[in-house]
Amino acid sequence: MSSTSSAPPQIKRYRREEEEKSSGAEEDDDNYVPYVPVKERKKKQLMKLGRIVQLTAEDAKPKSSSENENDDDSQNATDPEIWGRKYNISLLDQHTELKKIAEAKKISDVEKQLKEEEKILESVQQQKALMGVAELAKGIQYEEPIKTSWKPPRYIMEMSEQKRNAIRKRLRILVEGVDAAPPIRSFKEMKFPKGILNGLAAKGIKKPTPIQVQGIPTVLSGRDLIGIAFTGSGKTMVFVLPIIMFALEQEYRLPFTRNEGPYGLIICPSRELAKQTNDIITHYSKHLQQTGMPEIRSCLAIGGIPVSEAIDVIAKGVHIMVATPGRLMDMLEKKIVTLDICRYLCMDEADRMIDMGFEEDVRTIFSFFKAQRQTLLFSATMPKKIQNFAISALVKPVTINVGRAGAASMNVTQEVEYVKQEAKVVYLLECLQKTAPPVLIFAEKKQDVDCIHEYLLLKGVEAVAIHGGKDQEERSRAVEAYRDSQKDVLVATDVASKGLDFPNVQHVINFDMPEDIENYVHRIGRTGRSNTKGLATTFVNKTTDPSVLLDLKHLLIEAKQNVPDFLLELCPESEQYLDLGDSHGCSYCGGLGHRITECPKLEAIQSKQASNIGRRDYLSNTAADY
Repeated sequence: MSSTSSAPPQIKRYRREEEEKSSGAEEDDDNYVPYVPVKERKKKQLMKLGRIVQLTAEDAKPKSSSENENDDDSQNATDPEIWGRKYNISLLDQHTELKKIAEAKKISDVEKQLKEEEKILESVQQQKALMGVAELAKGIQYEEPIKTSWKPPRYIMEMSEQKRNAIRKRLRILVEGVDAAPPIRSFKEMKFPKGILNGLAAKGIKKPTPIQVQGIPTVLSGRDLIGIAFTGSGKTMVFVLPIIMFALEQEYRLPFTRNEGPYGLIICPSRELAKQTNDIITHYSKHLQQTGMPEIRSCLAIGGIPVSEAIDVIAKGVHIMVATPGRLMDMLEKKIVTLDICRYLCMDEADRMIDMGFEEDVRTIFSFFKAQRQTLLFSATMPKKIQNFAISALVKPVTINVGRAGAASMNVTQEVEYVKQEAKVVYLLECLQKTAPPVLIFAEKKQDVDCIHEYLLLKGVEAVAIHGGKDQEERSRAVEAYRDSQKDVLVATDVASKGLDFPNVQHVINFDMPEDIENYVHRIGRTGRSNTKGLATTFVNKTTDPSVLLDLKHLLIEAKQNVPDFLLELCPESEQYLDLGDSHGCSYCGGLGHRITECPKLEAIQSKQASNIGRRDYLSNTAADY
């Protein structure tokens, strides 16, 4: 009984499920939509969009009563099939409408991209201004630039603004800022004394370069300045000659007494650059003395040399100090030197200094100033983020730009060669045959520098090497031997790439491509200086970062250089947003091959900061416990 009573419900359940399945299948068959290819769907969508634009224009016109009656018909006309028959719109008109829609869509995408980039740039802006702690705490703000006694000749002062702009346009000088000084095209018209003119003649300098034409009068008139020009354009003279003149004026008014000074401070990112700058100041000071003028004393404060040398000069009263941030900080904290009367501050290669992690040191140095100072920032590569950061410390600054910030010198012929990693060292000898010496070879790693140096010596090449692992005396000897043409080849890391001026370097070889394009621009800028021609050869291979290669590709295109096929084939599909209006490439690092949204340098810095967040607190706590 139990088996017969339980069987019928099972059969009914089975039949019901079967019926439901069959009815569901019939419904699916009724709702079946045939597959339309993607191409056809896009075509229909675009045709609809084109018709919508026309309908919007027609709706804007006043309608008659007869037209209102036919509204239903006009709404149905959005169907692309009816549109083609009923309205008889030509293909040319359809193409024009669709082109307008595509352009409008592109503009909206560009605007969206720019807004996103602005947000990123704002988020990476430094929260603290480049000002001293005391000034920030007291809310001290300087409204007007420092006044100086210098004035240009009367006929130059009376020159019309139209004529000034014509000179700037001819020399490709871009000036931003209110009441900029007039451009002056000769050192004599800048009112330099005979000693300075003799010093210029001794170096074979006859007339100012574009950055000097506009920069020197700007600095002499007391204005804060951001100076941007390609490597080898003579930026050093823009801040060295005015500081010598200001120091000379102070000495004439009241001679410097023991332990007084400095009046001017120049900060450099590397020891070699600081030493070179100090040597230039000494050169012009000697020529001034030879014409019967007072001695202008300068001291060098860098790591690797005894502090006693700087103390000896400070004891007599020092006019100008050239220093690296680390040694200067140490001397200020130990009260070996003070900035009580310092009224002139220059940061050479300012962006590199901040990138190298000296930002906090620089801010601390600002805290030692006791009054307003004239501040100058110079570099060949200064992205927008550094310019915005710098403006916080400047009073009504004037920005002088000769060429694009981060652009390579047009005097340098750039060659990029694909060389396998294991073949690089051997290929160097062949590459050295391209030009006569002197030749400069750059490598990223210290061990690579040592290997290349040893290999060249074994092959009988007169070579010297410098990097951060060598002591300062050895580094100085190597640089001087190379500068005096006693050695043919200098092998170096990036310590030699920033601002160093070697006479007549014929050829720069990048043994490996640097990690960012700014270092590449600085490296190749060691040749092709002062209107001479130079050659730069760069080795790349599959180990090179593709993002840097993309920046290199666009830098070569900008400089109208020959671009190898393997670079031309690199990421052509990702280049649609590289040039948006006035904005070229990345506003963070200055690379032309990407935007800030894909900046590898910014990503690396943010990752580093994120990894250090918890660790710093943990380490500080453990240190406190023990």
